[in-house]
Amino acid sequence: MSNGWNLVAPQICPPLDPQFRPAVLANHAFVDGVQASGKGVPLVIGLERENGLISVFETQAYASGSAMAPANLPYVERLVKTLLWQRGGWRIVVGGSEEIGQHIREAYSAEGARSFDAELMSGVYGRPFTVEITDPEGAPAAREQTVALGRHLNGCRIGLDLGASDRKVAAVIEGEAVFSEEVVWDPKNQSDPQYHYDGITDSLRRAASHMPRVDGIGVSAAGIYINNRAMVASLFRGIPADLFEARIKDIFLNIQKEWGDIPLVAVNDGDVTALAGAMTLNDNAVLGIAMGSSEAGGYVNDEGNITGDLNEVASMPVDFHLDSAVDEWSQDYGCGAQYFSQQVVIRLARTAGIALDETQTPAEQLAAVQALLADGDDRPRPIFETIGCYLGYAIAHYADFYDIRHVLILGRVTSGEGGHIILEKATEVLGAEFPDLLDRINVYLPDETERRVGQAIAAASLPSV
Repeated sequence: MSNGWNLVAPQICPPLDPQFRPAVLANHAFVDGVQASGKGVPLVIGLERENGLISVFETQAYASGSAMAPANLPYVERLVKTLLWQRGGWRIVVGGSEEIGQHIREAYSAEGARSFDAELMSGVYGRPFTVEITDPEGAPAAREQTVALGRHLNGCRIGLDLGASDRKVAAVIEGEAVFSEEVVWDPKNQSDPQYHYDGITDSLRRAASHMPRVDGIGVSAAGIYINNRAMVASLFRGIPADLFEARIKDIFLNIQKEWGDIPLVAVNDGDVTALAGAMTLNDNAVLGIAMGSSEAGGYVNDEGNITGDLNEVASMPVDFHLDSAVDEWSQDYGCGAQYFSQQVVIRLARTAGIALDETQTPAEQLAAVQALLADGDDRPRPIFETIGCYLGYAIAHYADFYDIRHVLILGRVTSGEGGHIILEKATEVLGAEFPDLLDRINVYLPDETERRVGQAIAAASLPSV
């Protein structure tokens, strides 16, 4: 129990993390307990984002005054955090008890535990962040919107995938990559916007040199982008706020002008990950998970469209243990960035007894662990088995919020033998705990070429030419 809430131990325990308490098991135990009590009451969470779009999530909670009512608070706090980063929003409407609503309001106040999230969402949507409390019947109705994404392959295109440790670019002619390149860079720790501009334009020019002309540019980048404007992005974390506003927010709009106003589309890298999977599999309902410097997520729905949701899975909690890994950016615990990225490999390496060179970059440290595994060293295997356990439970967790037929996993962490170990362990978890999901969800690990340049090629398909 934690805060009156039952945190369930997993059947398949991560070898290097015995305290792991999966979000999905805790949520299911809570909902099952409410239903078994016969004293459940409706709870509705509404989230409003840009242009009046509203997402709604309906569940149940224990009635106020019941012996189990204290469990409502941690359950709803983690639920709202998950929904906020999955769907986005500047306004939260809690359709439930006053006690639950006040708990969320306090958490997202300027002095609250989730003040980081509130401030960031306010910056994304340009509105003061608010929490409103009403009864379930007073919660707003859903108002959603979907948009077709990419799959345009005519003409001469550039696809650019901007990650936190490398940038990949592809020159694509009539759907075929004629050039691809991967360049190491370190954008997170740079305070001068010129560094980012020079790196981006250098990759574009190198790709352009392999084609007779450039008809369109597609950009896949970590962060939140609205109408090609960078609203919040970890790539630009080191840039002061005034320079971000002046030099970064419109960086892709300015680059578009410099390239003769040709079609340019900048999209969150997670959505492009999902698009790459949908294009490869020739199917939809794809959740893409990229494990690199952080975790990126994206979703293509059953109609092949994106929803406009944030899909920032890096900030969605997957481990509810109060002493779980803490994200250095938000200072919140148990979030995906610490479980599906090179950060978790480095963290678990210490537990596995592997000494890494602290002078190396995180990408180089990850490569060192992968090299040990490739050379037959047994110590790295439990690292990737642990990540695989995390992933199996996370897929089941994500399935409570997405309609999924395919989960595509890629990124630097999945390169080499480690990726196959992760997939094998995740499949074991699904078979043991969630056999119904194993029957209907295909977890797909693309080959090395797809993993390294597939995202850039999918990005090239973004603009309509």
